[in-house]
Amino acid sequence: MRKRILLGVISGLIAGGGLAGCGKQEMTTAPKTEDTSAASVNDTWPQLASPIKKDPAIEARIDELLARMTVEEKVGQMVQVEIRTATPEEVKEYNIGSILNGGGAFPYDNKHATVDDWVALADEYYKASVDTSDGGVGIPMIWGTDAVHGHNNVIGATLFPHNIALGATQNPELMRQIGAATAAEVRATGIDWIFAPTLAVVRDDRWGRTYESYAEDPQVVYNYAGKLVEGLQGSADSEELLHGKHVIGTAKHWLADGGTKNGIDRGDAVMSEEELVAIHAQGYFSAIEAGVQSVMASFSSWNGEKMHGHKYLMTDVLKGRLGFDGFVVGDWAGHQFVNGCSTDSCPQAINAGLDMFMAPDPSWKQLYANTVAQAKSGEISAERLDDAVRRILRVKMRSGLFEAGLPSERANAGDESLIGAPEHRAIARQAVRESLVLLKNNDNLLPLARDQRVLVAGDGADNIGKQSGGWSITWQGTGNQNSDFPGGTSVYGGIAEAVESAGGTAELSADGSFEQKPDVAIVVFGEDPYAEMQGDVSNLDYPGESDLALMQRLQEQGIPVVSLFITGRPLWTNPEINASDAFAVIWQPGTEGGGVADVIFRKADGEVNYDFKGQLTFSWPNDAQPTLRNPGENEELAQFNYGYGLDYENPVQIAALSEESGLKASDGNEALAVFNGRALDPWSFQVTDAGNNQSEITSSVAKLQGISVQSVDRKVQEDSRRLQWSGEGNAVAGFFANSRTDLSVYLGNQGALIFDVKVDAAPSDAVSLGMYCGQDCGAEQSITDVLKGAAPGEWKTVTVDLQCLAAGGTKMDMVLSPFYVRTAGKLDLTIHDIRIASQAETDIHCG
Repeated sequence: MRKRILLGVISGLIAGGGLAGCGKQEMTTAPKTEDTSAASVNDTWPQLASPIKKDPAIEARIDELLARMTVEEKVGQMVQVEIRTATPEEVKEYNIGSILNGGGAFPYDNKHATVDDWVALADEYYKASVDTSDGGVGIPMIWGTDAVHGHNNVIGATLFPHNIALGATQNPELMRQIGAATAAEVRATGIDWIFAPTLAVVRDDRWGRTYESYAEDPQVVYNYAGKLVEGLQGSADSEELLHGKHVIGTAKHWLADGGTKNGIDRGDAVMSEEELVAIHAQGYFSAIEAGVQSVMASFSSWNGEKMHGHKYLMTDVLKGRLGFDGFVVGDWAGHQFVNGCSTDSCPQAINAGLDMFMAPDPSWKQLYANTVAQAKSGEISAERLDDAVRRILRVKMRSGLFEAGLPSERANAGDESLIGAPEHRAIARQAVRESLVLLKNNDNLLPLARDQRVLVAGDGADNIGKQSGGWSITWQGTGNQNSDFPGGTSVYGGIAEAVESAGGTAELSADGSFEQKPDVAIVVFGEDPYAEMQGDVSNLDYPGESDLALMQRLQEQGIPVVSLFITGRPLWTNPEINASDAFAVIWQPGTEGGGVADVIFRKADGEVNYDFKGQLTFSWPNDAQPTLRNPGENEELAQFNYGYGLDYENPVQIAALSEESGLKASDGNEALAVFNGRALDPWSFQVTDAGNNQSEITSSVAKLQGISVQSVDRKVQEDSRRLQWSGEGNAVAGFFANSRTDLSVYLGNQGALIFDVKVDAAPSDAVSLGMYCGQDCGAEQSITDVLKGAAPGEWKTVTVDLQCLAAGGTKMDMVLSPFYVRTAGKLDLTIHDIRIASQAETDIHCG
C-alpha cells in the first residue's frame, strides 16, 4: 500500500462546491479546568513553561466572566471573522471575539486606505464587540493581521526582507529590532495581534513558502524565534509586555509545514516523531520560552492526520508538555480539511485543541450556529468549551484589551509618523546589507567605484513590488507599482543615488540597450512575486531565458556584468552565474533597496563601504532536479553549500559551472497513462465521501458515505472501477499524487485528457470533471451532458481539451490530480484507461 499519499487535497472541493443566526439562550458554565493533558507524550519533547506566569487576579476575573457568559457568547469568542464578510453589526449580534484582514483586504475595500481609515474601522468593530445594550458581557474584540515582513497590508509601511534573507544575516538581535519596528507600525493602525513569526524549517525548496523560512537548519530558527517574539510582544520581564508599541505574536504554523512531502503546500509531513521534534519544533521551543501568546495550526498533516484535528500535538504536546497557556487559532478555514468536517462544522477541531476558528468565508454564521448546537448537545464538552474561551480571555486580559478603550484612544494609534518611520527603514536597510550573499566575484569586480558610467538593466531594477515579493500590499504581491510603496527605494534608486553623488552616471534600461557603452552593467532579475499555493514549483530551474540572453549580450560587448538575483528560494542558475562576472543573491529585500548599493559600491574615497556578510542558510542546487539538499542530506549535490558566502577580504575565483540541468523534457509523443487496470505512479486512487472523509482505495470494494467503489472487469480481471453516487451529497473520486507532474508539453501539443466510460445510470445532478494543482489551483469542466447522452451500458471514449482546464486555472506544469469526478447527485458509471495524449481530436471543448 502506498505510504505517502496526499490525503486532504480534495476536501476543499466538497466544502466549497468545486474549485473555481441564533439568539441568546441559557448560560452554561463548566468547572474551572484546562485541557493540558501530557499523558503518553513521547519523552523526546522537552518540558517547557512560559515566562509569563498566570496571574491569579486574571484567572479569577476569567472565572467570573465564564460564569456569566452564555454558550452563544462563548462560541462567539471562538470564531474569527474577516472584514470582507462580517459587519460591525454582525460582530455585535454574534458576540464575535476576533477580526482579521486577509492578504489584500483593506478597510472599506480601499487599497490605499489611510492610517485613519484602519483605526476608524477598528473602532467600529470594537464598539460593536463591547456593546452591552442587549444585556451581554461585552468582551472586546481582538484584530489579527498577517504582518509577515513588516505591516505589509498598509501603504507606506516599512517592508523588511523576507525571512529567507533574514536567515542569511545570522543576526538574532536584528530580529528583535525588526519585530519591535513591525509591532509599532501595526499598533499605529489600531491592530493588536500579528500572525508572525513563521517558524517553518523548509526541507524541499519547491514549496511556495520557502522564503518565509529563516533556514533549513533548525538551530537558526530556534535562535531567531524567541528574539522575534520578544521584539513583537516585549520581553517577558518588561512593563511594556504586550502594551505600548508591542502586539500579540503568533508562532506558526504548528507543525512541520516546511516538511511536507515534495514541498507541496498544505501537504503531508511524513516522518518520525523524533524528526518532528529535532527539526520542525525547535522554533516553537524558543517562542514559548519568550512567552508567545498564540500559535496558529498548520494546513498540513503529520503522517496523514491534519494538524487542525491533531489532539496529540495540539493538546497533549503543545498545551501539556510544552506548557503553552495561550490560545491556538486556525488558519484560513483550515478546519474544513479535517476528516468529517466542512467550512461550517468541525467539532473535531475544537475537541482536538483548536481554540479559535479562523472563519473568513460567508459561511461563518453557520459555523457559529453549528458550534453552538454542538456545545449544547455535549458533542463539544462544557470543559473543552470553557478551556478554549479561558485561553482567549487570558491573552486579551494580559494585553490590556479590557482597559484599553477604543483603538483610536490607545497610545500610538493613528500616529502616521510610525508608518515607514526613518528609524524603521534604517533597520530594514541594515537587514538588506547583511542579508546579501555573494556567490561569485571574479577578478574582484566588486566593490564598484561610484564615479563610473553604470548601466542598470533587468526587469527587477526599478520594481519595488518585484523586489518585495509576496505578502506585499496584496496577498500574492502582484498588481502593484512603485507608487504603492511611498518612501520605498528600488534597487536602481539606491544605485543612482550612490553613483550620482560621486559624479558618475546611472542609466536605467530594462532591456540592456544603451547609447554610450557603460563601464559596467548591473542586471537585476529574478522571480516575480508569489505567495502560498501559487508559489509551488515542480523543479528548481530558474526559467529566465530572456535574462540569460541579456547577460550574454552584454558580456559579448565586453561589458563587465554584475548580476543581482531576486529570489525567494535557491534555484539552479548556473548559466546565469556563468554569464556574470559577479553574482549576488539579494533575495527579496523589501522596500529598502538602497541597502544593495551600500554593499556593491565603494565609498567615495575608494574604501570598502560595507562588506558582504550574508551566508546561505539554504543549500544552493547544482542542477534543477527536485532533490533535497540539506545539511547531512545530499550535501554533495549542492553547488554552494549551506554557510557559503564570499566577501571582499577573501577573494575566490569561480570556474565555469556545469550547465546540465539534469531535467529530461518529454516530447509528449507518447501518451501518459494515469489509470490502466490500476493507478499508475505517482498517482493513487482516492475518494472523499459526502461526509468529507478521505480515503485511499486499495481494496476491490469500498462503501463510503454517498459513494461506493467496486473493481470490475472490462477486458481483463478488475481492470476498471465502478463508481456509484447515492445522491447524499458532494463526493469526489479521482487520482491524486504527492508529487507534481508537468503536463505543459501536452498542453502545447494540442493535448487532451482521454478516458473510457460506461454509464449505467445517468446523473441526476451536475457532474464535473476536474484537474487539481493545489488549493485554489485547478479547474473543472462539466461532463453532465456527455454522461446523460451516453447509451446506457455501452462504453464511450471521452476526450477533453486540456486548454479548457488550463484556461480555467490549472497550472499544467504542477498537476497533482489529472482526473477527478465530482457530483452531489445520483450516478452510476465505470471508468477505464485514463490517459493524457497529444494531438487529440477533442469532443469536449471549453465552455
